[in-house]
Amino acid sequence: MSLWSVSDPADVGGLSESHWRSLHFFNLYRVALAALLLFSALLFPGSFPFLAEHESLRHGLPTGYLLATLLALFVGYHHRHYSVQLTSSVMLDVLVLTLLIHLGGGLSSGLGTILLATLAAAGLVGQGRLVLFYAALATLAVLLEQSYAAFLKNHFDPTAFFQAGVFSTGCFAVAISARLLARRVITNEQLAYRRGIDLRNQIEISQRAIEEMQDGVVVLSSLGLVKQHNPRARQLLALTDADGRQLSGYSPELAKAFVDWSRQAHPEKVLVRVPASGLQLQARFVLTESSEHDVLVFLEDMSRVREQALQMKLAALGRLTAQIAHEIRNPLSAISHAGELLREERRGEMYERLLRIVLDNSQRLERIVNDILDLGRRDRIYPELIDLRETLPTFIEDYLLKEQLPTDVVELELSGLAQIWFDRSHCHRMLWNLLGNALRHSQRSSGSIRLRVADAKLDGHIELHVIDDGPGVDEAAREHIFEPFFTTHHRGTGLGLYIARELCEANGARLELVGTDSGADFCVLGRATECH
Repeated sequence: MSLWSVSDPADVGGLSESHWRSLHFFNLYRVALAALLLFSALLFPGSFPFLAEHESLRHGLPTGYLLATLLALFVGYHHRHYSVQLTSSVMLDVLVLTLLIHLGGGLSSGLGTILLATLAAAGLVGQGRLVLFYAALATLAVLLEQSYAAFLKNHFDPTAFFQAGVFSTGCFAVAISARLLARRVITNEQLAYRRGIDLRNQIEISQRAIEEMQDGVVVLSSLGLVKQHNPRARQLLALTDADGRQLSGYSPELAKAFVDWSRQAHPEKVLVRVPASGLQLQARFVLTESSEHDVLVFLEDMSRVREQALQMKLAALGRLTAQIAHEIRNPLSAISHAGELLREERRGEMYERLLRIVLDNSQRLERIVNDILDLGRRDRIYPELIDLRETLPTFIEDYLLKEQLPTDVVELELSGLAQIWFDRSHCHRMLWNLLGNALRHSQRSSGSIRLRVADAKLDGHIELHVIDDGPGVDEAAREHIFEPFFTTHHRGTGLGLYIARELCEANGARLELVGTDSGADFCVLGRATECH
């Protein structure tokens, strides 16, 4: 890179804020210098005895110079024409200071030092080859002033000209030195700016990654104080917004594990329970290399781990059972057909009893096979907006007719919008499974099953409740009620509720068991409008 190449942000389409800030300070320096000259001329006339001989310049020159510097200071706030503003200011300074040097009797008056200071400031603020131009301008002004003084005196003074030459050399030396210093400062500023951007981006990425982590992260001091935590840790430990509290205030088991780890520093993971959230967590402690020897605690929700393991297990089980279902469907059909043929023969009561057992279990196996095969087609959905006011009465009538039940066993309660965004065949199968489950556990009397539809608290959603008057679901079975092949009834397959929940999830709905005083209440929370 050349010495006089412009290595600042102007090369990429504009000047940085630091350039204008430097120009602002340069203009402030000029205003201060002009004010000092004016006050010295007004309050201490003896400071510039040469101005006393020129009454018109004694007050006019400092006053005009002060007004010009104030104007330059005001114009600098507009951030336009940087080089033009700087060049105009330097030219004015060179003209005023050269005139003062001439009136003061030449460089021997000492006013040349002020001109060198101005060139140094211009070298720090200026751009490229303009700095050399400023030095050349000051050199020409001083040499012309010396020549004009010799012409007026009609006397050539070699010493004065030698002093002017040394001063001219000093002008270039000061300008070049200031430019070298400014170039280094600008380079360091650009490097610091780029490093700052990289650091800020890295911090933002790291912060976002920590916030989106599924595991909780807590920073502990060596004394067990919570210094920092991510949002997931706040959920797992039920942390408050204020840090600086003892870890024992959130989880005594975790605090004890931290103390044990601090003594032994073992890398093993430990299982702890959090009283506030009721979760069982797996904790791992890692010592950092910070100056305060902080400790990172990684927390993993074991219920999520178990859920993931269960989902993997269920997925593998689903694939296996689907294959088995395909393999046993044909033999099962043959057994059922043979049983129907044997029913036509009359061979006694024992024969009839055994044949009925064969046929009943064949039908049960066939229902299980059909459920499994239908579950494999859950992704084939064609959602539509279903009007439950028209659909449910017909559905209930068909269901009661199929199950040979009185017409008053199922009560229908409709309110609100009463429409749901669902695949029609999936909706029919889901409701059939829920009503079948409710029927098995109900008393099968008038109003034993209530089918209630109402608007949900969540905008754009509805709630569909299937409520029975049975004994309800005990606490031990609640955690397993939606698992496949789990049933509390001797005639159940254990797939009805599982398939109903899977069909709801496939259609963007949610099936939950709502707590009630008596009986069971299964609630479907679905969308009442189309999801775009």
